[in-house]
Amino acid sequence: MKVLGLGDNVIDRYTHTGIGYPGGNALNFSVYARLLSAEAAYLGVFGDDRAAEHIRRVLAARGVDISRCLVAAGENGHASLTIEQGERRFLGSNAGGIRQKIAMDFALEDMSWLGQFTLVHTSAYSYADALLPALGMLPGRLSYDFSDDFEIERALPLCRWLDYGFFSCADRSLGETREVLAAARHAGCRLPIATRGAEGALLFDGSRWFSQAPEMITPVDTLGAGDAFITAFLLAHAAGDTLAESLRRGAGFAARICMVEGAFGEGMIY
Repeated sequence: MKVLGLGDNVIDRYTHTGIGYPGGNALNFSVYARLLSAEAAYLGVFGDDRAAEHIRRVLAARGVDISRCLVAAGENGHASLTIEQGERRFLGSNAGGIRQKIAMDFALEDMSWLGQFTLVHTSAYSYADALLPALGMLPGRLSYDFSDDFEIERALPLCRWLDYGFFSCADRSLGETREVLAAARHAGCRLPIATRGAEGALLFDGSRWFSQAPEMITPVDTLGAGDAFITAFLLAHAAGDTLAESLRRGAGFAARICMVEGAFGEGMIY
């Protein structure tokens, strides 16, 4: 299976240790897909600083194809965070750095290349919303992570293009979460899924509700857990697993990633 993560990449700077780890939703998807034995590519914009060089070197060593990426003069994306009892807490970011100034339109220059992927995954932080109509017409499936700070009024118009839509709803009640997923499904998203932190995950297929409890562990670092869940779920479902089994695989891989510092290790002193 060939998959593509399209959009954001960052260095996650841990203020309590002075170590930065490669990350970003779309980039994590590509790396996690490789860990799960898929053939993965990443398409995005890097800065030309030391952090970006480190990320590119890590991706190349892990076998992720970055041959279509752009490198632009400027600061790479970074986020600042700390860990409190294993739970990550974000402190701020530079909003993607140089990516803010580089339109993602170049991603559509070779539609035949994009058409080879079984899955394309992107996110709310990828500056790629304008690309969704074209990406939605590709033969592969399209996935989008709305993260936790979405506004439902702005999210729903995007749902018509999506096979999978992920919403982080840890701060919402079960009733509110159900309303979000029902609205996303009505707006055209084939399979809307919510992650709810310690409450697990919830999926609505238009007629049935599926829930998945998390694996109970003592985490080292929860950074990347949601992205890990998304990746394992998507790969399992695209391979033909049932929704229930795909959710179970997502929960299992998320627990595995919680035992690693950073999204997937590979730290550097920043």
